[in-house]
Amino acid sequence: MAVRSAVSLGEASILTKLEKDCATPLPVLRRVANAMAADVRSGLAVDGGSDLKMILSYVDTLPTGNEKGMFYALDLGGTNFRVLRVQLGGKEERVVSTEFEQLSIPQELMFGTSEELFNFIASALAKFAQEGEKCHMPPGRTREIGFTFSFPVRQTSVKSGILINWTKGFAVSGTVGKDVVACLNEAMERLGLDMQVSALVNDTVATLAGARYWDDDVLVAIILGTRTNACYVERTNAIPKLSDHHHSSSGLMVVNTEWGAFSSGLPLTEFDREMDADSINPGEQIFEKTISGMYLGEIVRRVLVKMSKSSGLFGDSVAEKLFTPFVLGTPDICAMQQDTSRDLESVGSILYKLTGVKSDPSARKIVVGICDAIARRGGRLAGAGIVGILQKMEEDEKGSVFGRKRAVVAMDGGLYENYPQYRDYLQEAVTELLGEEMSKNVVIEHSKDGSGIGAALLAAANSKYVRTPRFQS
Repeated sequence: MAVRSAVSLGEASILTKLEKDCATPLPVLRRVANAMAADVRSGLAVDGGSDLKMILSYVDTLPTGNEKGMFYALDLGGTNFRVLRVQLGGKEERVVSTEFEQLSIPQELMFGTSEELFNFIASALAKFAQEGEKCHMPPGRTREIGFTFSFPVRQTSVKSGILINWTKGFAVSGTVGKDVVACLNEAMERLGLDMQVSALVNDTVATLAGARYWDDDVLVAIILGTRTNACYVERTNAIPKLSDHHHSSSGLMVVNTEWGAFSSGLPLTEFDREMDADSINPGEQIFEKTISGMYLGEIVRRVLVKMSKSSGLFGDSVAEKLFTPFVLGTPDICAMQQDTSRDLESVGSILYKLTGVKSDPSARKIVVGICDAIARRGGRLAGAGIVGILQKMEEDEKGSVFGRKRAVVAMDGGLYENYPQYRDYLQEAVTELLGEEMSKNVVIEHSKDGSGIGAALLAAANSKYVRTPRFQS
C-alpha cells in the first residue's frame, strides 16, 4: 500500500460533512431536550401518546435503608440469568452480604414451553436457596424475590405483568398474554420452593432502586450500555393515564420511559438512515441507534466504507471484512480514541485485526476524527435527553429538581462506564443546557451493577411482612 502524505480532498469533504450533520450546538441540544420533555408528558397522558411508551412500573415504594432480612433477586434478560441473595441489616449495617450465581439457559428451552423454562429457572433458584443459606428464614415466613424481567411486559401491579412478546432470540410457547410472575410462582410451587415474587421490574427501575438505597436524592436512572433506557420518579397526579383505582400513599411512582424509541429533532446522517433501513426494526428505536453501544461502532464502519470507496482512504483495494456489518464494535472505537501515540499505532493495529485494512498515520487520524464525531454526538444527545426528563419534572412542580441542593441521576452500563470521551461529552451537554450554576446541583453518578441488588432491595421494600416508610421525592 502506498503511503500517503496528506488527507485527500474527498476524505476531508466527507469528514467535514459528517461533522456538520452530527453537530450538536446548543440550539440543537435545546430542541432535543424540549422534544424529550414534550414526549414524556404526552406519553403519560395516554398510551400511544408519543414515541415513548412511558410504562407504569407500579413501584411506589423504594428502599430507604431500613430494610432487614434475607431477600433474593432473579435477573432474566437474555441467554444468561443471575440469581442473588442479599442479607440486609437496616440503617446501621446496610448490605451485610451478597452472593450470586450466573447460569446459562439451554438453547432448547429458548424454544420450548413456558412450563419447561420456568421449571428450569425455579430449580436453579431452589438449588441456590437450599445450598447457600447461612441463616434460616423465621418460622412461617416465605422467602421473597425481586424479579428483573427485561422483555416487553404490560405491568398490571408491582408484582404482576403480562408478557407482550419475546425478544432476544426467545420463542417460548404458552407465555405470551400470561402473567410472568404467576408462571414463576407456579413453577416454584410445583418444586415445593417456599418463595414468592414481591416485585417485578425491568433493569432500569432496579438500577434506580439500587442507587436510591444509598442516596435519597436519586430521581432518575439511565442505562447506557449495549442498549439504553431511562426511568424516573414521577408524581402520580401528573400521570393522567394512571387508573383511578390505583392508590399510591406516597403520591409517587417510578415510570419506565423506554426512551430508546424517542426520535424528535435528532441530527441524523445518511449513515444513520442506511443503518436504520438495514436493521431488523426500521423506523424504530432511533434515539437508541444514535446513542447506545450497540450501534456507534457500526456507524463508524459505514463512514469508513464510504471513504474507502470514494476517496481511497485505505489505498486502492479494501479488505472484504470492512464490508461486514457490526465487525467494528463500540469498545473498538473507544480503544482507538485512547491512542495518544504519534503514529496512532494502536489505531492501525485495531483496524487491521478487525477489518483487515492497512492504514497509514494520516488515514488513522481521520478514523479517530470519525470516532470522535459519532461519540460526541451520542454523548451530547444522551445529555440532552437527561435534561429533557429533568425539565419536565421541574415544569410540573417548580423547585422539585433545580430547587434542590442535589438532584442525582444514577448511570449504569458499559458504554458510560468505559468510554471516557462519551462520558465527558454527556456531562458537557448537561452543563451547556443548564448553565454552570444550575448544573452543579445535577449530579451524574455511576451506579455500577445497581440493577442486580436493586431487584432484591425492591423485594424488601415491598415485603408483605414489613411495611417500610413510603419514599419521598
